[in-house]
Amino acid sequence: MTYSAFAFTLILAVSGQSCLDSFKSNPTAPTVPATGTAAFSGTWASVAASTVQETCTGFQWSVTSVSLTSASGNWSAKCWGNVVVNGTASGTLDATRLTWSAIGIGALPNSGTCPVSLSGTATLEGNQIRIPYTGTTCFGPVAGTEILRKP
Repeated sequence: MTYSAFAFTLILAVSGQSCLDSFKSNPTAPTVPATGTAAFSGTWASVAASTVQETCTGFQWSVTSVSLTSASGNWSAKCWGNVVVNGTASGTLDATRLTWSAIGIGALPNSGTCPVSLSGTATLEGNQIRIPYTGTTCFGPVAGTEILRKP
């Protein structure tokens, strides 16, 4: 009887290890989505462009630096309908929110520039980021909410 119990225990141990090894080397195992501050990194783009004139839309965000408490990167958008803006942004992070501010320069259609300043608190919602914002431009105040996803 002792031999049977030992053999049974040995079989369980070997088969259990084989099962665990198959999980380690399985190339089709699902990947775990990024969580916490790492989830904010990468390139993000607006889901739908707004047609409201007093807003910025068509955002492209490239978060190039993420630490446990901060993030920064580059952004672009179209403000006031036809002013293409490029700039930099930075903010402080917790697990699901990014309190940020951004500055940029808009290129006016008739060869001029327009400073743009935006701020808000972005919230990570699964595979997207909701970004309510307010700001100022040379044309006046802007405000809106954008939904961004990774392309």
